[in-house]
Amino acid sequence: MFSPLDFFDYSDWEHPELFSEVEQIWEVLPKIKPYLRSRAVSNLEGLSLEGFFLPRMAVIYQGSVLEKGISIIPGDATKGQFKVVYEKQELKEAIVLFGGITLLGKDIQIGPGTVVEPGAYIQGPTIIGRQTEVRQGAYLRGGCLVGDRCVVGHVTEMKNSVMLDGAKAGHFAYIGDSLLGKNCNLGAGTKLANLKMVGNTIQLRGLGKIYDTGLRKFGAVLGDHTETGCNSVTNPGTLLGPKSIVGPNATVKAGFYPRRSIIR
Repeated sequence: MFSPLDFFDYSDWEHPELFSEVEQIWEVLPKIKPYLRSRAVSNLEGLSLEGFFLPRMAVIYQGSVLEKGISIIPGDATKGQFKVVYEKQELKEAIVLFGGITLLGKDIQIGPGTVVEPGAYIQGPTIIGRQTEVRQGAYLRGGCLVGDRCVVGHVTEMKNSVMLDGAKAGHFAYIGDSLLGKNCNLGAGTKLANLKMVGNTIQLRGLGKIYDTGLRKFGAVLGDHTETGCNSVTNPGTLLGPKSIVGPNATVKAGFYPRRSIIR
């Protein structure tokens, strides 16, 4: 069996209910959007949007939107080093939204201390946790549950996927219909492919059996602390156990790989 506990320690995660009544890990994927729609509480209503576009930087602090008199001290938001100063006072846990982002939908929730850089596109339903960086040009297409201290990187695309706390996809990644465990790291150019070229449901081999997931779209499950090298690709229906490593330029066949696997 491939239960969530075989891949993730989510005992201290904010959203353990997502994994309730799940026997096989891929059963989580159809639950993501309904879960987000039931949980997302928008905290962006006070923004001065032009349609869905934010023309200038805004800071959200304790429910208020600030657009002027703000100073920024750059740094790594995931480590609490990105600082906001307003009238000589540091605003800890302020949300920073740079001008030039697109926010499509009312079911978008962004956590304290998170920074969204110019050019990012975020579609609901989406929940983004605390102290997370959504970098320039990131494309969140809806159904995105991003944990605390995560990175959705430059020109990284994400849809119907989950990143547990500390997961990072810093550069040019594709995360489609996938689940990333705690402190996973995707090397630049990693692609978690989610759709087979032939028009049937995605099957995978593991533990001496072939499992039909019943899904047309299913990317990868990366257990806690798994890492991928630059320009690696996982085929649809890949399950990587915790602390696995995928080498650079590697193509990973669909199927189950146990804890601490090394794929070159």
